[in-house]
Amino acid sequence: MASGFQRTKIKPMFDVFDVDGNGCLEEGDFEALAARWGRLPRVTADPELAARVREVIMGWWQHLSAAAHRGEQVGMDELMTVVDRLPSMPEAVMATADTIFDAVDENGDGRISRAEHQRLIDTWHGRRMATGDVFDRLDQDGDGYLGRAEFALLWTQFWISDDPSEPGNVMCGPLTPVA
Repeated sequence: MASGFQRTKIKPMFDVFDVDGNGCLEEGDFEALAARWGRLPRVTADPELAARVREVIMGWWQHLSAAAHRGEQVGMDELMTVVDRLPSMPEAVMATADTIFDAVDENGDGRISRAEHQRLIDTWHGRRMATGDVFDRLDQDGDGYLGRAEFALLWTQFWISDDPSEPGNVMCGPLTPVA
């Protein structure tokens, strides 16, 4: 069962997924999310990547709607049910991390820069977000970039970890508002 900490860090993602703000997730919210990700420069330039992005995002809608048992609307509890299942779905989590990495790696150099990570956060949230020291907390080796393996670990920590000390908890933005 998801902890209170997991619920706290996932709730803002629920809110940004809920594009129409009606308090539940619906297929249209995921269509809008896929469209938002589809506007990233590297995604618009690469039809194969665009298809992968859409497939991954809409695939998560399928997981969520199956957990809801009513199919058309998903609440926070159903989202947390899927979060509880993520440790048994490493392939889906890693496929998502790889796809998001490729979408955000705008220059295709195999690394996520501070600016590219900012785009990840802004794209998830659908608006510019203040991030404070988030990137510095993620960049554990201090080289100014997140490599693919580093990114995948942080992504997994965000979605699965119950340990508040893990850096991946801020992968999708700060846990508390940045002043």
